[in-house]
Amino acid sequence: MKKLPIQFYKRTDVLLIAKELIGKIIVTNFNGMITSGRIVETEAYIGLTDRASHSFGGRRTTRNEHMYADAGIAYVYICYGMHHLFNVVTNAADIPDAVLIRAVEPITGIDIMLTRTGKPELDNTLTKGPGNAARALGISKGHSGINLVKDEIYIAGDGFEIAETAIGISRRIGVEGSGDAALLPYRFYIKGNVFVSSYPNK
Repeated sequence: MKKLPIQFYKRTDVLLIAKELIGKIIVTNFNGMITSGRIVETEAYIGLTDRASHSFGGRRTTRNEHMYADAGIAYVYICYGMHHLFNVVTNAADIPDAVLIRAVEPITGIDIMLTRTGKPELDNTLTKGPGNAARALGISKGHSGINLVKDEIYIAGDGFEIAETAIGISRRIGVEGSGDAALLPYRFYIKGNVFVSSYPNK
């Protein structure tokens, strides 16, 4: 397994990055507790021109400041006052493109994930949806700004290959208030995977 290099994140096409993150492995290592999962669902956000993005039109606040960071930085924000959502910053500094990791399939440290989430046993709800995925992986708002080529949180490839026809594409979830942007096909997922957070997943 090999960490994705910084050049992976520095590319200008956030849609391509979001698609190519499908099948990669996200790893967290906090105080020696290692957990990992295969990414099965992502969403792309084109910062400045995307009405569904926190940084649409150049909006810049304390909350979204890490979206404007260099590529390969984590952007974590809190949704509904309780869910910590993990995003990967792409492109270049001051161009706030990002990819939301919506769901993963657990691989390593499932017992740790169960403890973190308070679940008695593994089922697809453990890491289904961005809030559940981040919680199981131990990611919180305090990790926003972490460099993803270091060791606390990183994404790696393990040679896993997925056919083009096995990747679904749809509009994003939960952005209905963003006008025409709500219809953009910026969501990618592994068809039929039980950990994918919502429909359509076929």
